[in-house]
Amino acid sequence: MAVDKSKRDFRDRDRVSADEDYEVEYFASKTGITPQQVRELIAKHGNSRATLEQEAQALRGRA
Repeated sequence: MAVDKSKRDFRDRDRVSADEDYEVEYFASKTGITPQQVRELIAKHGNSRATLEQEAQALRGRA
């Protein structure tokens, strides 16, 4: 089912959906990692934006 972007109630703003390519792409560009790395982080750590930002920063620090 497609996401209705006209509904702007921000209920899941603290989550990153691995099913939505635009969310993965945005998060990847924002954090400087690849979309594949974003999906791997979501699979490993869940979809909490705060946790993913910490893990992405740690991942970039290792590279």
